[in-house]
Amino acid sequence: MTGAPGARSRTRLLAWTGIVLSLGFAYLAFRDVEFDALGRALSSQEYIFLVPSGGALVAGVLLRAWRWQLLFERGSRPSLRVFVNALLVGYLFNTILPARAGEVVRVQVLGRRTGISRAQVLATVVLERTYDVVVLVLLLACATPFLPAVSWRTPALVLGAMIVSGLVAAAWAAQRSSSAAESLIRSLARLPLLDPGRVERAGANFMCGLVSLRFTRLVLTAIAVTAASWLTLALSTWFLLLGTEIEAGLGAALLVLVATNLILVLPTSPAALGAFEAAAVLALSAYGVEREQALSFALVLHALNAFPYLPLGYTALVLHGRALKLRASNERVGA
Repeated sequence: MTGAPGARSRTRLLAWTGIVLSLGFAYLAFRDVEFDALGRALSSQEYIFLVPSGGALVAGVLLRAWRWQLLFERGSRPSLRVFVNALLVGYLFNTILPARAGEVVRVQVLGRRTGISRAQVLATVVLERTYDVVVLVLLLACATPFLPAVSWRTPALVLGAMIVSGLVAAAWAAQRSSSAAESLIRSLARLPLLDPGRVERAGANFMCGLVSLRFTRLVLTAIAVTAASWLTLALSTWFLLLGTEIEAGLGAALLVLVATNLILVLPTSPAALGAFEAAAVLALSAYGVEREQALSFALVLHALNAFPYLPLGYTALVLHGRALKLRASNERVGA
C-alpha cells in the first residue's frame, strides 16, 4: 500500500517528462517552417506508394512477432497468432499513451493469454529491445561508408557498442552459470518492504525469460530475424520516399529508420509525436532536403506507422477479451 502512491508519482513524472520532451522536439521540427510550402509538399506526395509501403510494414510486424516467439523455449512457445495479437495491442497503447506504455500492456496481454509469468514475458521484451538497438546500430555502422556525415552517428555507435558488450556478457553468464543471478535475487529478497517469496519467484521467472541466451543458435537466429525486420521496415520507408520529390535512395530510408527508432529510447508523448518528426527531419537534413519537404514526408510516414494500429490494435484487444472469456467458460464447464 505504501508503495502505490510512489509508483503513481513516478508514472506521472515519466509521462510528463515524455510530453515535455515531445513538445521540445516538435518545436525543433516545426521551427522556421513555411506552412504554405509544407502544404504544397503534402499535396505533391504520391499517396499510391502507401500501398507497397504498408505491405512492407505488415511483413515487418509479422517478422517482429516471430522474433518474439523465438525467445521462448521451443517446447512451450505459444502460437504465432497469440504473439501477433499481443504485439498489436501493445502498439495500440503505444499510440494512445505516453512513455511507451504499450510495452507493459503487451507483457500483461501475453501473460494473461498464455498463463506465462509476467516476469518471464518482461525478460523477453527486454531482450527484444536490446536486439533492436544492437541491430539498428550495426546497420548504421555497416552503411556508414554509403551515408553522408551526421553529428549523432558517433554517440549512436558508442551506445550500440555498450549494449553489445552487455548482451555478450549476459549471454556468457547465462551459458556458464546462474549463481551470480541467484545471489542477486537473494540480495533483493532481503530488502525491506518486499515479500522475499515473491521476489525470488519473480527473479527466477525473469531468468527463465532469458533462456534463449543459453543457445548461440537462438541468439544468432533472433539477431538475423531482427535484422530482416528492420531491413523490411527500411524498405517500407523507401517505398514511401519514392512518392516524394526527395532525391534520396535506400540509404536515406535506413538513416530515417535508425533516427526515428533510436529516439524512442527516450520517454515521449503518445505515438512519439514531435520526437518522430524531429528525428526524421534531422536525418533528411544530411541529404540537404528542405525542412518543409522533410517534415511533409515525416508526417506521412508517422501517420502510416501510427494510425493503422488504432483499428488493428482495438480489434486485437477485443479478440483477446473474447479468448479470455472463452477460456474462463471452458474452465467452469470442466470444473
